Amino acid sequence: MSDIPLQAAPARTGWLDYRTIWRWHFYAGLFCVPFIILLSLSGMLYLFKPQVEAFIDRPYEGLHITSQPADADAQALAAVAAVPGGRLKSYILPTAPDSAVRVVVADGQGALWRVYVHPQTLAILNKVAEEDRFMAVVKSIHGELLMGDRGSLLVELAACWGIVMIVSGLYLWWPRGGQGMAGVLYPRFSGGSRTFWRDIHAVVGMWLSFIALFLLLTGLPWATVWGAGFKAVRQATGTAAVGGQDWTTSRAATRATDMAGHDHGDGADMMAGAVSLTDIVATAMTLNMPAPVLISPPNGKDKPWTVRSMTQNRPERVGADLDATTGAVLRQEGFADRHIIDRAVGIGIAAHEGQLFGPANQALGVLAALGLVLLSVSGVVMWWKRRPQGALGAPPPLRIKGSPAVMAGLLLFFALFLPVLGASLLLVALLEWVVLRSLPRARRWLGLRPVVASQGTVA
Repeated sequence: MSDIPLQAAPARTGWLDYRTIWRWHFYAGLFCVPFIILLSLSGMLYLFKPQVEAFIDRPYEGLHITSQPADADAQALAAVAAVPGGRLKSYILPTAPDSAVRVVVADGQGALWRVYVHPQTLAILNKVAEEDRFMAVVKSIHGELLMGDRGSLLVELAACWGIVMIVSGLYLWWPRGGQGMAGVLYPRFSGGSRTFWRDIHAVVGMWLSFIALFLLLTGLPWATVWGAGFKAVRQATGTAAVGGQDWTTSRAATRATDMAGHDHGDGADMMAGAVSLTDIVATAMTLNMPAPVLISPPNGKDKPWTVRSMTQNRPERVGADLDATTGAVLRQEGFADRHIIDRAVGIGIAAHEGQLFGPANQALGVLAALGLVLLSVSGVVMWWKRRPQGALGAPPPLRIKGSPAVMAGLLLFFALFLPVLGASLLLVALLEWVVLRSLPRARRWLGLRPVVASQGTVA
């Protein structure tokens, strides 16, 4: 959404065509702004997931306990019985003796429910579908616009164009030709309304761009197309995680992960073997894993119980497999045991979610989110104030002054690294040459280069 005076373009020929980069920035901003605002606000809220969920779950903490709580088997059986066709998915290790026991149960259709059980009386205090929990809804808005995998593709497309917008904006606003720092590192307040909004856009963008790029890049592993391609490359190169990657790439992938292991029993089977859930819980408590800790029953014959810390600070996550017949710890895996790629992605995701270095990480995330909203709003204000009558206001096309080979190489790099972006570029090119070619008014409104007819006249 940049608005740069025509005389700001360098006069000499350079590696990159300044005006073309400007147009990329304009159209990228035009498409991305609504998504950036929505994703920034939802992401800012998701930064505080632990605090929000603790606030929502206040009624299930500090319960009145008068005697010894029931054992874990009885608690899990009560939860399973509360869900029609219920099958145990996982038992969440309580963080305090007077906390309600959380048990995740799959119903007959495979949907997951979180059941809150009184640890002593086994009364069902509440049950809620996992997808309907408040922070799960916020995550769905942030990751897929409440539209499932189609929404995830839209978010990925917006993220790809967001990267183009930020990189092109950096190039446009980077100081050159003896330009001072006013309007680059700090805004000017004495040049009128237009200068003020121009400087707010430029200065906020300059300070925020690298954080924004980090957030966009660390979100790509979750993306449907990019994430699936990343996983395929890892499998082809032999760098895929042995136990599966610690993140999913789409709603379908999440559901497939949730459905894994649904061949275990309806609850009574937990006590049929040599080791019961109660025994496993006792062992899990000695492992001192960061909360929340999920205990899942064996998902088949001769399979182990699994104990996993699901803390959002992924470098602190620990997992263990326990023998189903003896309860002994068969294997433990810490963050340092994972592949270096998984560790890099895990650190990026933890920082993205505001959990890597505590409240300071959350504060930085809030600052970035508010800055992105301000960047979007200032871009819209600039465009609105300077837009011409009867046209969209895109920078007018000029002959390429940069190196065509460099421009083509840059486009190719973006298209290969961001395949959804590459597909959208092809679609836009097809739309321009097949549809808009015969619509001169639409071309003029969009600011596209006029089409020269076969007789030599301009269409």
